[in-house]
Amino acid sequence: MTDKLTTPTTADELRAAILDRYESLSKRLKQIARYVLDEPNTVALETLAVLADRTGVQPSAIVRFAKAFGFDGATQMQRLFRDGLMSGHAALAYGERVRQFSRAVDGKAAGEPGQVLAEFIEGNSLALQNLGETVSPAALSAAVDLMTRAETIYVAGFRRSFPVAAYIAYSLHQVDKKTVFIDNVGGMASQQVHAITSNDLLIAVSYHPYAQEAVQLIDSAVGRKAAVLAISDSLVSPVAKPATQVLQVREAEIRQFRSLATSMCLAQALVISFAFATSQPKRKPIASGGARKRVAS
Repeated sequence: MTDKLTTPTTADELRAAILDRYESLSKRLKQIARYVLDEPNTVALETLAVLADRTGVQPSAIVRFAKAFGFDGATQMQRLFRDGLMSGHAALAYGERVRQFSRAVDGKAAGEPGQVLAEFIEGNSLALQNLGETVSPAALSAAVDLMTRAETIYVAGFRRSFPVAAYIAYSLHQVDKKTVFIDNVGGMASQQVHAITSNDLLIAVSYHPYAQEAVQLIDSAVGRKAAVLAISDSLVSPVAKPATQVLQVREAEIRQFRSLATSMCLAQALVISFAFATSQPKRKPIASGGARKRVAS
């Protein structure tokens, strides 16, 4: 068991400890760690039995996870997240609202196009409302700072992430930022990023099941000491873990179709914020990509 002196006293401290120790955890504890990071509101409010069911482990595994981080049991760990919710009631029931919405949609046959449109509007509205809780002003500011200091920004996104990456690259070109869009035409992604340096930034967009091309590009960028901004659905995804900064996006899923509305909203905010930032005095170029990310929520 972790020394009591190192027991996290806030939800932010616990998140930082999980990220720091994630790779050393067992497979079962990694399942729990990912759920704790991705569903903090549910962890705060649900019973141990419900959490065990949703993470696919035994209740004893959750207790073991809590003790691994210095807590006496799961209840003490949950209290950290519960305390953090006291000033943010709007996000309190987000997870349950999503589940109720999904049950309502999946429980009825697809009707005429107007019904389908209404379902997508409602699902995306829920996800958009949650975006402000998932991406903090501090995290967004850190991402914009990386973009501002980069000499060249490389942008990559594959499969369903491609439209988000394409929009970011197009918009950066529109504001006259030196940008390289890695489109992987002809399987040339690795060649398209070969000129990246420690003064540059790679923006990689990838969601589960995470394109291997994105993982390889990030490894290549980190190897060349470039900074990496990852836009992903989990803080412990293979594209998030090596990144300098992570922006976490949780998209709506309607009738098993995952949306991109929230990602596009974040991309717009990111580029417009960058455009405003470049109107300020120029900052020093990025020295290296060695600085680790600071997770702000």
